[in-house]
Amino acid sequence: MRRSTLLVAATATALSATLFTGGLSPARADNASGGPVLSDADGWYEPGLVFVTAHSTSPLTHITAHFYPVDAPAGEPEAGSTEDFTQYTGEDASSGTWRAPVHLADLGDYRVTVDIEDASGATVTGAVSPHALRYQTLITIPGLTATPAVPDYLHQQVSVSGTALATDPRHPDTSTPAAGVPVDIETGRGRVTATTTADGRFTAAFVPTRTSVDLTATPGASVNYPGAIDLSSPQQHLRTTQAPVRFTASTHALNLRQGATGTVTGRAEIQTASGWQPLPHTSVGLFGTTPTGSDFVAGLTTTDSQGAYTLRVSSDNAAPTAQLMLGTTDLPFQQFATEPFSLHVAYTTHIDATAELTDTSSLKVSGYVYYEDAHAHWPAKPTVTLQYSKDGKSGWKNATTIPIKLRYNKPLFEEDFARTLTTKTTDAFWRARFDGNPDLETNTTKPVHLVRYATRITGFHATPDKVRKNQPFSFAGTLQYKNGTAWKPLAGGAPTLYFKPRGSTKYHYVTELGSDRHGHLIGMETAGQDGTWALALSRQTGDRYLKSAQVTDYVDVR
Repeated sequence: MRRSTLLVAATATALSATLFTGGLSPARADNASGGPVLSDADGWYEPGLVFVTAHSTSPLTHITAHFYPVDAPAGEPEAGSTEDFTQYTGEDASSGTWRAPVHLADLGDYRVTVDIEDASGATVTGAVSPHALRYQTLITIPGLTATPAVPDYLHQQVSVSGTALATDPRHPDTSTPAAGVPVDIETGRGRVTATTTADGRFTAAFVPTRTSVDLTATPGASVNYPGAIDLSSPQQHLRTTQAPVRFTASTHALNLRQGATGTVTGRAEIQTASGWQPLPHTSVGLFGTTPTGSDFVAGLTTTDSQGAYTLRVSSDNAAPTAQLMLGTTDLPFQQFATEPFSLHVAYTTHIDATAELTDTSSLKVSGYVYYEDAHAHWPAKPTVTLQYSKDGKSGWKNATTIPIKLRYNKPLFEEDFARTLTTKTTDAFWRARFDGNPDLETNTTKPVHLVRYATRITGFHATPDKVRKNQPFSFAGTLQYKNGTAWKPLAGGAPTLYFKPRGSTKYHYVTELGSDRHGHLIGMETAGQDGTWALALSRQTGDRYLKSAQVTDYVDVR
């Protein structure tokens, strides 16, 4: 194994930097200024070689490297030396890197000292290298093979194989298969392991999780090669093929009430060499954007084994502009697909109203509406529709539309509405409905039954028609109310009696009469003067009945 000149030069620079930053001074020539300087001496992971990096003001003419076991005490004889140096890098002989073969009897780590001489005669002896020479077996993996070379959806599992070689620096030109060596294979976002067989080969499989992977294999420590130097393989670049995908959606828009959940169903497919086929176990999501520009997930699910999905969509946030997405942007074997989507949320509203029928058959309605969520907004012209029904369950009809007067235009603030109208419907169920919009849900009050029956007094007259002064007299007649098309007796009624003296234009209140269970009038008065007596049903009868028309009779008092 040989490195390029560029790599060697870079390594020499790095080693020289290590020397100076490590607190060691470069060795200079004895009694000379500007003479030879040793930067480093190392094996550079080249079996059977040593590399010396040095410089001087004059061309270097002779280099000798001496090797001592790193644990040998001072004064011990050297284990070997070499002086067969040739220049390896550098523009001229005054600076660069020189290399020479190393022949030692035993494997191990050795301390290195260097003697250097330049053309001026300046020398340096016993200069100590900042690094030891690792004279050890070198375990390398020259290359990797990935099968398939371009994995796709139908062929996702990748088999990585290679061969580990052992090179003894004592026999640098001969490499042998390295058996029983553990190998760690980096797959980009994970690792797989294998162990070399007797022929040095190894194989491991994995499924890529990225579209682009740089594979490397690194041998590990082994009892078969104690102290060995383990070098990683060159990178093997692997790129996957992403297949086109598509999907259907049962709807591309949802209008949800706040708190409700919507559903989108569909099926996903992927295009392969065999045509379009179901795409299982792939995410399907609905992604929206808030008014401030931040993204959020409104729903997320996964396709089943046949590519079908059911997506539950939350109403937590409206997303008028959103998209359904199949898959993600970084799946190794498939592309992603999107479909436009619109999610409208009608936020909860609250409405309350009161209604009553007046004595004159007028309907008075008042109430308020408000909402809570700050995401919601009032429509430009909010309204409430007043509705009525005979049974309070079906057949609702619109009576009138009442505008809501916006005073605050904010969440949690009640906005009022009110109206008085004339109606001929005196027996019905009434309700008020807030007419919502995509932002605010429609809401309706509970029906309230309002009943007012028409009333009348028939056969009214005073008995007798002529009566002496200060004598009592009674009133005859029947109090009735109309139920449907039939008039029925009104028991317990309390019509009001009035009197207008002869010559006067104004009636005066006198008293309340009664009625028995047949509706017959009950009550007597004392004759005081001539005049007209009038009787009409007033509100005293109760809020179920309307006022009756007034009936009169003249009494002559003698």
